This record gives sequence, structure tokens and C-alpha cells, in this order.
Amino acid sequence: MSSRPTSATNVVDSATPPARTALIWTALVLVYLLWGSTYLGIRVAVESLPPLISAAMRFAAAAVVLAVVLRLRRGPGALRVPARRVGSAALVGVLLLAGGNGLVVLAESGPAGTAVPSGVAALLVATVPLLVVLLRTAGGDRPRPWTFLGVALGFAGLVLLVLPRDGVDGVPVAGALTVVAAAASWSVGSYLSGKILMPADPFVATVYEMVAGAAVLALVGVARGELRGFSFADVTGRSWAAMAYLMVAGSLVAFTAYVWLLAHAPISLVSTYAYVNPVVAVALGALFVAEPVTSQVLLGGAVIVAGVAVVVTTERPRRSPPPAVDGASAEPAGR
Repeated sequence: MSSRPTSATNVVDSATPPARTALIWTALVLVYLLWGSTYLGIRVAVESLPPLISAAMRFAAAAVVLAVVLRLRRGPGALRVPARRVGSAALVGVLLLAGGNGLVVLAESGPAGTAVPSGVAALLVATVPLLVVLLRTAGGDRPRPWTFLGVALGFAGLVLLVLPRDGVDGVPVAGALTVVAAAASWSVGSYLSGKILMPADPFVATVYEMVAGAAVLALVGVARGELRGFSFADVTGRSWAAMAYLMVAGSLVAFTAYVWLLAHAPISLVSTYAYVNPVVAVALGALFVAEPVTSQVLLGGAVIVAGVAVVVTTERPRRSPPPAVDGASAEPAGR
């Protein structure tokens, strides 16, 4: 699940062969639906699995599968990378997967009233492109004025989503802050991945990111006592099915589609997942686990998505000169 920014200058227009256009939209639909559904998958998995341990299992298994595929397709040296680049990938993996994904998993676990609904978690994670803009600004970049308007709009939506309204509690504040911390960790990892020496091949980088992220998740999970009194016999088939879905659909299939898209489609089109995934997550949460879709969720979510849409469209790369794609297109933390 590498988030290294990648330039994609291809443009989907009338000159694009129909077969290529169909492939692009097929891959986009996979990213839209599969990544949007991972928030529901997390919610179901943690019903009977320890949150951080389950996340560690998911990424460790996906890393092994991806490493085996790379070894079979490319030979013994497929994963051979200078130690410095391995260290960079490990750092990014800890920020993205242990900090980003792990905190989302924690926020979605727990009893009703304290756990963050999966759809709301996806809406909060949608602030990642907004946080990346702030990091770019702090690093000396100068985004366009409309970009800052989008950032302000997105954070206004976050406030609308979390604050109590008419005497009714909003989203659990502790859980919401946990997801925002996850988004911040993911944003820092995404930003650093474009600034430090990473493995040139994003699939190889992904293996090392997943291994490092899984190791930290497992260590923290054990330190939290998640294995104390835990028995695999108590895990429901429903949770195991969700885990398998997260590993295959979220970590392997959707990620492969995303990497392919970065090389074959304009980044402005690929980036639209940032405001489609939350819509998918809210709808699935309501349909399958009866998560309430209140007027507050609809209003706050709509404002967040609008803010992200403004950022994504105003940061659209220009045709000439060839653009340097910024980190605003980084993957969201929930996958």
C-alpha cells in the first residue's frame, strides 16, 4: 500500500483507445467500491478479533502473498533493495499502516456509543488530502488560493460532523480524535514518501511497508494486552470472512488497481477516490450494519467531501510542462 506520489500524464479523452478507457474505468470502480468497503470490513473484523492484532495479521499475510508473487514473477533478486531505502519504506509503513490504519481500527472497535461508525470513520479519513496540503505549505510549497478554500471547507465539515447538535451527542469525540490522529499519521507518511529515498518499485516498497507496519501493530497489540484471554476458537466466521476480504480485496486487488491507474490515468481522475470512498462507506454501513445516517452525518459529510473535491480539482496537474504530482493523492488510511 505504497503512497509514493507517481506521475501519470495520460489523459482519458477521445484519443484514448476504447479498450484502455474500459480498463481505466474498471480499475476506478474497483478502487471506489473495494476501498470504500474496507471501513465496513474493519467494523465486522473487530467484532471478535483483537483490533491491532487483526490489523497486523492482515498486513503480514498480504506482505507474504505479494512477496511470493514478486519472487515468482521477477526472480530471486526481486526484493533486493539498498538498506537505506528499506529503512525509508519501513518508516513510511509505520506511519501509514501502524499509525494510520491502526488508529482507525481502534476507533471502530469498542461498544456502541464509543466506537466510531464505519461510514463516519471514512468521512473523517477523507481529510487526508487537506492535511497533506497543510504539510506541503509548511514545507515551503505554495498551493493555489482555491486549494486553501477547499481545506477550510473540509475542516468546517469535520467540525459539523463531530460537534453535538440540539442537545444530541454527535460522533464520539474520543473516537473522532483518534481517526483524525490516524489521518494525520497517514498524511505525514504520504508527505515523507515523496521526500525521502524509497524503493523505486512501488510493489517492492509495499512489501517492506506492510512488514514494518505489521510488526509495530503486533508489538503494540501485545503491549495493550489484546492476546490476554483471547482464543481463536472465539472468533466468528463473520470476522474471519471480513479479515479475508480486507486482505484480498483491500490490500491486494484494490491496491494493484490503484498502482496500475497511477501509470495509465490522469492523477486528477485517480484522486477522485478521495471523495467517492466515504460515500460508499456510509451507504454500506447503513445497509449492512444499520449505522444511523443522521442529518448531521449527511451535512458534515457533504461539506467534507465538497472540500476534498475542491482540493483535488484545483490541484489538477497541467498538461505542459509535465506535472510533479503532489501527495494529495495518497491512499486513505482505512484500507
